[in-house]
Amino acid sequence: MKRGFWLWAAGLATYAFLYVPLAVVVLFSFNDSELNASWVGFTTRWYGKLLGDADLLQAAANSLLIAIVSSTIATVLGTMAGIALHRWRPPLLPFLVLTPVAMPEILLGVSLLLFFRQVLDLTLGLFSILAAHITFSLGFVAIIVRARLAGMDESIFEAARDLGATPWRTFTRVTFPLIVPGIVAGFLMSFTLSIDDFVITFFVAGVGVTTLPLQIYSLIKVAVTPEVNAISTLLMALTLTLIALALRFAPETLRKSA
Repeated sequence: MKRGFWLWAAGLATYAFLYVPLAVVVLFSFNDSELNASWVGFTTRWYGKLLGDADLLQAAANSLLIAIVSSTIATVLGTMAGIALHRWRPPLLPFLVLTPVAMPEILLGVSLLLFFRQVLDLTLGLFSILAAHITFSLGFVAIIVRARLAGMDESIFEAARDLGATPWRTFTRVTFPLIVPGIVAGFLMSFTLSIDDFVITFFVAGVGVTTLPLQIYSLIKVAVTPEVNAISTLLMALTLTLIALALRFAPETLRKSA
């Protein structure tokens, strides 16, 4: 009984450590005070003020554009990589696809910065951010699609081939419909990772191009205002919604790939 009590206490303390700060951010986004040092009263004016902030709106537009494009490309490439990892298991492909997933973000960001500037002599901007986001998102999609395929009965594909279906027809009529939940979950996960990313984007963004996480970082250098809390709350709500949708589409696949 005593051991069970301490396990529950440790678990609750851990969850409190993780989620109480998030709850404070949400609460103070409704605080009627520009100083945000103490609670003054309830207001929603900070959310209205966001609509008049041109810099934040531009950063949000950049983040959405990068997230949509990078997630779409990463989903296509990651799906092909996931199928290859499951079917043919080429020796170098797991290393190439999964290394960006396992690599620390700061190391990946520095590596991409050096590659873009010293190897390609590329001007940093939206394209470099897009390429970086595709790089680290692709592996997550491949893992999810591979896990989806691993949970299927191989006799389904053998039956299609026995009935005379070509490899392409087997893919379009059997394989693809069965892995659609994994593909959708991979897209949602890569979209979430892209729109929330700060560390890698910080290294490859260049001058004059900013995303929402970078804009929030520039704002908190002065002070954590209720406006920052408001945009953080909206970003948090979007992220949680996308994760919930990914879990809804492919819960078993995400558990196996975790």
